[in-house]
Amino acid sequence: MNISIAPGSTVLFIGDSITDCDRDRDSPDSLGAGYVAMAAGWFATRHPGSRVRFVNRGIGGDRVVDLHARWDTDCLAVKADLVSVLVGINDVWGRYERDDPTPPDTFAEHYRTILDRAAGQGAALILVEPFLLPAREQLWARREDLDPKIGVVRRLAAEFGAALVPADGVMAAATAASGPHEWSPDGVHLTPAGHALLAQAWLRAAGVVC
Repeated sequence: MNISIAPGSTVLFIGDSITDCDRDRDSPDSLGAGYVAMAAGWFATRHPGSRVRFVNRGIGGDRVVDLHARWDTDCLAVKADLVSVLVGINDVWGRYERDDPTPPDTFAEHYRTILDRAAGQGAALILVEPFLLPAREQLWARREDLDPKIGVVRRLAAEFGAALVPADGVMAAATAASGPHEWSPDGVHLTPAGHALLAQAWLRAAGVVC
């Protein structure tokens, strides 16, 4: 789907710690220190005076069920024109770290519900694939849980006519070129370069040249 960010519109980013990235939750205008702030900054340089408001509602540790629980206050209440969602890696981690898995059908059910509610409010959608870089050998095994969730996100993007940020592929290509640690110290959280890479991929999905 072709996405455009209109002058005077509101763009909401919501998800887990990758989106959160140390934002000040006491300040509604805090964008954190990661790809959200970078994307907003690059957009502003390309479209000065556009009066686009960027909002960050990422919360570290969130799974899709957590987004579902706070959707009214942290998404719908913002009345955003464009909603960007990045979630899924904590759903993977729950299986391996807490013996608390999120099956793909459950992941899809909650994800579809939140998208349906945002779309029902008239918001355009950008979906960002969850991703995992092989920062250590043991992480390869977790692809078994991650890959079906990436498939869910891709199918939902097609179903809702959403723009898709192919973040897992972008990170895989970067890793093949220079190894994982330039982009992520642990396979999940990103270095400044990793956040810049994700911000560029997001802007391309949003139809913005950076």
